[in-house]
Amino acid sequence: MRSTRSLLAPHAAAIVVALLVPSLAPAGETPAPGDAFPSLESFQLEGTVPDVAAARVVIVDFWASWCAPCKASFPVFDELHDKFGPKGLVIVAVSVDTRKAGMDAFVARQKPTFPIVRDAAMKLVAAVDPPAMPTSFVLDSKGTVRFVHIGFHGGKSRDEYVEQIESILSETTP
Repeated sequence: MRSTRSLLAPHAAAIVVALLVPSLAPAGETPAPGDAFPSLESFQLEGTVPDVAAARVVIVDFWASWCAPCKASFPVFDELHDKFGPKGLVIVAVSVDTRKAGMDAFVARQKPTFPIVRDAAMKLVAAVDPPAMPTSFVLDSKGTVRFVHIGFHGGKSRDEYVEQIESILSETTP
């Protein structure tokens, strides 16, 4: 019978790397707190993807025009963008609409002040696998997922976003 040591030896380097490198969620798995979020620039998103390199906090929000909670979340994101944008918050709203006309009509009604892009090819959606609409990821300046919001729950969600943004901003220096 082989010892445990001889069974693990060939895999020791991989084990050490796995312990030392921040985790990246496997493709198709929803990133969890502590995971690195995929780089938005590596996907073919329609629209102008904002430069998040200098951002202190990034919220990536997956939404759809047919989603009632998404409609309720947009005014809150406008408020957060206005309040925390000058302090380093960047919000990127990623539409999962298959029809651009549906997204355009929603945006025309909502008139958001933050950037909107569309994942027409569904490549980012496939990589991130948001479990519901809306789903938002709150990232720190290193692109690490700090918080995940599944759904939107009115004032409760708003208060959580404010607390989380303020918490991350207090950790970093401008």
